[in-house]
Parts: sequence; C-alpha cells; structure tokens
Amino acid sequence: MQLELSVDRSSPVPLYFQLSQQLEAAIEHGTLTPGSLLGNEIELAARLGLSRPTVRQAIQSLVDKGLLVRRRGVGTQVVHSQVKRPLELSSLYDDLEAAGQRPATKVLVNTLVPASAEVAAALNVAEDSDVHRVERLRLAHGEPMAYLCNFLPPGLIDLDTGQLENTGLYRLMRAAGITLHSARQSIGARAATAEEAERLAEEAGAPLLTMQRVTFDDTGRAVEYGTHTYRPTRYSFEFQLLVRT
Repeated sequence: MQLELSVDRSSPVPLYFQLSQQLEAAIEHGTLTPGSLLGNEIELAARLGLSRPTVRQAIQSLVDKGLLVRRRGVGTQVVHSQVKRPLELSSLYDDLEAAGQRPATKVLVNTLVPASAEVAAALNVAEDSDVHRVERLRLAHGEPMAYLCNFLPPGLIDLDTGQLENTGLYRLMRAAGITLHSARQSIGARAATAEEAERLAEEAGAPLLTMQRVTFDDTGRAVEYGTHTYRPTRYSFEFQLLVRT
C-alpha cells in the first residue's frame, strides 16, 4: 500500500518539516512498521513535486531522532516507533507545590527570537517570525530539578522576569484570562551534554528525562511550546492507564 503524503505550499511551515511530520506520524501509528523500507529520495521527491535536498532534509531529521536508519545496499528503513502517553496538563511549579516541595526559579533567558522551523510548526506561525523564548532553571529545596525552555507567540501575556521567578508560567496564563484546554506531549530520555550536566548538577553523559509539549487554549490556538529536561533522580512521570472496552 502506497503511503498517502501531501504538502501545503501555502502554509508557513517549511515543506521538509511537513513531510517529516507526516512520516513520523505514519511510524507512530503503525502505518510504517519497523523494518519497512521508505523508498528512495528520487521517487519520493518526484511524487510530491519536491526537490531532493528537501526530501533528504526531512528524512535526515527522522534519522537524527532514531526513527529511520540508512543502510548501505538496503535503503532507508524504519527502526522503531515512539510510545507516547498522555499526562495531566499541569506545570512543574504546580507539581512541586502539590508534593510539598519549595519551588524556586531562575530565569536564564527572556527575549524575542526568530522562530525556527520546529517552533514555527508547533505554534503555527511563520518561520523566522518573532516568538518569545523563556529559559528557566527550576529548583526545589535549593537543588536544580529541571531546565525549562518555552516558546510563546508574541503579545500573548506580559512575560515579566520577576513574575516568572515568583510563579509558574501556566498561572500567569490563567491570570491573563487564557483557558488552557489540552496539550500534545512526548516524553523521552537521553544523555546529558556537558552544558546540561553543569546546569543540573549531574555528570556529563548522565541520563536525563526529556519532555516536549504543545499546549492549546479553548479556541484551539497553540499558546506554548516547551522543551524540558529533568533529573530522573529527582523527578519522574506517573501515568494512569485505562483498559479500553
């Protein structure tokens, strides 16, 4: 069965990113199963009316994520799919308070930056348009727990550094009248870089939990895109799984 793929040239989202998202979704949903071949770049480019570098960039992004592998004499092959589970829509600040911890925050960055392809796709804005970038170090009892990097559309809320250090981002959103409704979230793990290890008081190469989340308000608007890293010795995610009947 031929995989149904398409691109929207009127969208602000880059063509390679549109293609990579569709391929990733096909892997996650089992349409592309582990071991299956993707086909060659020339055929895929011709089918979609894209250039070979665009298709190559889309495939490389999935190779970098570990979903695809290029094998000499075989071609591009699906390695595995990612398992994702929903969690309650809450902030780390709220989680720490609920657990009786004493959360504290250091704001490392609070500025406007051009949106990368990944951020633009998450927030549904044009690539290179201005978005807010906020980087924070979240601590509990004086020890670092997590590094939080969040992107928000400009003009959404007043991102005052003092307020960000005194409360959680979601509380500021709610106070501004934004109703948080749902989120799309993925959780993973990887080794800490030297910079991340120093920031979180871990050894270089130590395992870190990772989380990416796109949060939507009650109108369906994307209001926040976050990429976070956590110390697994200090923080874990808890799931409640239900049997479908």
